[in-house]
Amino acid sequence: MDTLSATCLPLPAGFPVLGVQPQEIAPLLPWVGGLVALLCLWAALRANRHRRWVDDTPTSKTTGVFIGLVEVKGTAEAEQPFVSYLGEQPCVYYSWSVNEHWSRLVTETYTDSNGKTRMRTRRESGTTTVASGGEQAPFYLKDDLGVVLVRPQGAKIEPVTIFHKTCGRSDPLYYAKGPAQAVAHSDHRRDFIETALVLHAPLYVMGQAREREDVVAAEIAHDSKCPLFLISCRTEKQISRGLGIGYWVGAIAGLVLAVGGVVAGRAILDRPLLDDIPPYLIAAALYALAWSLGWVWLVFNSLVDLANRVRQAWSLVEVQLKRRNDLIPNLVTIVQGMSDHERAVQTEIAALRAQMTATPPGVAGPDFHACARLLVAVQEKYPQLRAQDSFLGLQRNLTDTEQRIALARGYFNDIATYYNTRLERIPDRFVRPLARLRPQPLLAANDFERAGLPITLTP
Repeated sequence: MDTLSATCLPLPAGFPVLGVQPQEIAPLLPWVGGLVALLCLWAALRANRHRRWVDDTPTSKTTGVFIGLVEVKGTAEAEQPFVSYLGEQPCVYYSWSVNEHWSRLVTETYTDSNGKTRMRTRRESGTTTVASGGEQAPFYLKDDLGVVLVRPQGAKIEPVTIFHKTCGRSDPLYYAKGPAQAVAHSDHRRDFIETALVLHAPLYVMGQAREREDVVAAEIAHDSKCPLFLISCRTEKQISRGLGIGYWVGAIAGLVLAVGGVVAGRAILDRPLLDDIPPYLIAAALYALAWSLGWVWLVFNSLVDLANRVRQAWSLVEVQLKRRNDLIPNLVTIVQGMSDHERAVQTEIAALRAQMTATPPGVAGPDFHACARLLVAVQEKYPQLRAQDSFLGLQRNLTDTEQRIALARGYFNDIATYYNTRLERIPDRFVRPLARLRPQPLLAANDFERAGLPITLTP
């Protein structure tokens, strides 16, 4: 990759560019300015859309990563990390490049405004990438509850710079990590740059979660339908602030271009800027209208998307209840095998079997409860069960399911809280009637807790 800069003599006044007079391109400037302004507005709305995804997605625990768009925070871990090429640091991803500086004098001829042929000399300088490389592979994101596998292929990666040095041929690094050949017109100076996701460094990951093919667990990987796949060393607050700044910079730049195209065109043609209705005010009004329509479209779609994610979060609760329901018959079989089983315990187990599905919050009907107390009661009734491997394995599965239900319930309450806040926040609440959305009641605790689980790296 070449980077070029040039220094040359200024063009004479009135000098035509590529044989085209300024008066000929003046009528096109408002249209060009308007088109570029719309592109800036589109980029601004896209940045705001991404900011809303970042702000409206609750942070999930690694053990509570469910299928769909998720946001996870933790540290980068790997069983066999890479060693970066330049900085020689352990990492899960790195990319490096060597850029060589060059400069040269160029003599060229041109025709001035009087039709005479003249010559001028200018200096060109730049850099050329003479070597580059890097490595990436799936890694684990670890938090206080567990780990989740992340496949970085296809993600937008925001690493940190771990090595940056500019040196000449007298430095051993010049040839030790760079090629022996030099580019044409070389200044014999090279930039050595390396970025990486360092091992154990805190990361922010947003992407699509899916089921792994090798084990029963989730992984975060590229999905063409996923709106955003980001792996960043920045914090969520920094990412949101950067996207917000990008939104306002893009939108204001578009306004300047829309008005500037009209002003520049009329200035070249020596036309007055103050007519009965100034043309630059018309351009500003049209741009403001496009901005307003784009903003309404963005907010409407984001609210509808948030409502759908609330429904998806509730379906995750039902999936975990179905999983627990599939385990309850095994508990019934074990308890029924005991000679002194109690009718009260059987009644409680039967009640849990009826909780395969739950009534959504805000709708009349029974609520679901945790089965942790029931397991304690069964152990107290039948102490000899603690010696049976089948019961101990079932107990582990039920306990794990309880944690999944608690995490799914917590995720539902988090996303519902974001949703309810958006509906009440100004100016989003003015778009709310268009989508006919209503606040979502939250789930009660019902004895669910998030107990700590041992952290292991799944092979």
